[in-house]
Amino acid sequence: MLKTYTYPKFEYRKPPELSGAAPRRYPVVIVGAGPVGMTAALDCRLHGIPVVVLDDDDTVSVGSRGLCYAKRTLEILDRVGVGEPVVNKGVDWSVGRTFFGEGEVFNFDLLPEADHKRPGMVNLQQYYLEQYQVERCQQTGVEIRWKNKVLSVTPEGDHVSLQVETPDGVYALETDWLIVCDGARSPIRTMLGLDIDGKVFMDRFLIADVVMKAQFPAERWFWFDPPFHRNQSVLLHREADDVWRIDFQLGWNVDPEEEKKPEKVIPRIKAMLGDEREFDLEWVSVYTFQCRRMGRFNHGRVLFAGDSAHQVSPFGARGANSGIQDTDNLVWKLKLVLDGLAPEKLLDSYSEERVYAADENILNSTRSTDFITPKSKTSKTFRNAVLQLAQKHAFARKLVNSGRLSVPAYYSGSSLNTPDTEAFASDMEPGAAMADAPVRVDGRNGWLIDQLGNRFQLLIYADDPARVDRALLDSLKDAPIPVEAVVVSPQAGELPGVRVLQDVKGLVASRYDARDGSAFLLRPDQHVCARWRGADAAKVRQAVARATCNA
Repeated sequence: MLKTYTYPKFEYRKPPELSGAAPRRYPVVIVGAGPVGMTAALDCRLHGIPVVVLDDDDTVSVGSRGLCYAKRTLEILDRVGVGEPVVNKGVDWSVGRTFFGEGEVFNFDLLPEADHKRPGMVNLQQYYLEQYQVERCQQTGVEIRWKNKVLSVTPEGDHVSLQVETPDGVYALETDWLIVCDGARSPIRTMLGLDIDGKVFMDRFLIADVVMKAQFPAERWFWFDPPFHRNQSVLLHREADDVWRIDFQLGWNVDPEEEKKPEKVIPRIKAMLGDEREFDLEWVSVYTFQCRRMGRFNHGRVLFAGDSAHQVSPFGARGANSGIQDTDNLVWKLKLVLDGLAPEKLLDSYSEERVYAADENILNSTRSTDFITPKSKTSKTFRNAVLQLAQKHAFARKLVNSGRLSVPAYYSGSSLNTPDTEAFASDMEPGAAMADAPVRVDGRNGWLIDQLGNRFQLLIYADDPARVDRALLDSLKDAPIPVEAVVVSPQAGELPGVRVLQDVKGLVASRYDARDGSAFLLRPDQHVCARWRGADAAKVRQAVARATCNA
C-alpha cells in the first residue's frame, strides 16, 4: 500500500472463448498492459485496428518505476489521447544540475528555446500513466483482458496461436500479428528461444520514494561523492503528490534484500536531508544496470517492443521513452500491412529503425554508467579530474556524464527516406522527428504538432496560400496511399478543402528552413521522410512508395 495512491483493481471477465463463442482470429493481440503495450493498443484503435490486450495482473504497476517522460514521448501520448492528464498531474522540468562534493559543476536545460507545446520532461509515477491509459482504452473500446496469462505462443505461418490461462480455465486464441510488451524478463521471448545480448554492470542502486514537504526546485539533481554518501552517487527527482525519488548508489557487494529494509534506508535519507526534516517512505526497490537488446525486433508475425526487446540503465530516462517510441514507429506500418497497402517487409524497417535507436540508447547509457560507476582507480581518477575541471572550464563540462537524457532518434540512414537533392539549413532532415511551433488554426492559437500525424501529409510552406498548386493537392488525394496537404503561411488565408496554418511567429519557417514552395513529406509518426524546395506529384508519390516499401 502507498500513502499517496490507491491501487485500482480492474475487473476480470470470462473471455468469450470460454463462454461458447465461435473461435475468432484477431488482427492484433498485445501481451502486456504496461505503458508500452497500452500505447500500442491506443495507437491501434486510432488507426482503426481491432485489438485485444492480455495481462496476467489486474492492476497498475507497483511503485513509481518509470518516472521521466521526455518531450517527444509526451507528443506521442498527446497523439493517442493521454498527454493532457499526464502533463496536468506530473511535474514538468527542463533544468538538471550536477554536483561534485558540495559544489555545482555543471547544469543543462533540455528546452533552451521557447514556443513548444510540451516541456523538456515531465516526472510522473508510472502507475498514474497506466491508470490514464486504461481509462483511455475504456473510452475508445480497447479490450483489455485482465488475469489472462499467456502459456504458449506458436507461430503458424500466416498467424500466431496462443494458449491463455484464466481463473476460469485455459483457452486458445489466434491473431494475425502479436505485439510483445511483456517486460525485461519477457516470458514470450523465452518461449520462442530468442536471443537478447548485452552487458550487466556490476553495481546496484537503491530507489527510495519519499513523501515530504520540501521547497527544492523541480529540477534533476545529481551528486558525485556528496558529503552525505561518500564515494558514491545520488540522484534526486520530484514527483507528483509531494513524492521525491532518491537513488543511492550502493556498489555491487551488498545484499539487495537487506538494503531495502527501512532500518537501512532511513539513515541514508536522514544523512542527506537532515534529522529535522519529516518524511515517510513510500516505496523502496534495488536495481542493477543492464544494457541489452535482441538481435532484431520482428520475428515473423511476432513483434517485440519496449523492455522485451531492449533494456538500458535508468540514468537518462531512456527505458519507457524508447519503448513508447517503438510503438510510435510500429503501428502505422502494421496498419498499412493489414490493409494490403504495403508488403510485410515494411515491418523489417521497424526493426531496422528501432534497433538503430536502441543502439544509440545503449551507447549513451553505457557511457553514462561508466562515468557514474568507474571500473578502476585510473578511470575514477580521470572522472574526478573532469568534475573538478568542470567547475571552472567549459570544455570539461561537455565530458560530465550523469545520464544523457532521452531524445528522439534521427533515422537519418533509414531505407525509407528519400535523400535530399537540395540544400536546407535545418535539422528537419529526412528521418527527423518534426519540430513544433506555434500556429493559428481557424483564427485560434494552436500548435503545429497537434495538426499533424496518423497519416501521410505534405506540409507546404507558401507565402500566399491562394497560389498553392491546386492540381498537386488534388493528385495527392487520389494516390494509392492518400497524402493530406497542409499549408503553412506567414499570413492568414483560406484554401477550400485544405487546412491552412498561420506561422504566427515565423518559427515554422526558421525551424524547418522553409521558404515559399518548400515542402516536407511527413510519415504518420510525425517523422520527416522527404523534403524539397519545390514538390510535384511524381516526387511525392515516389517518396511515399519508398517510405512504404512499395518502390
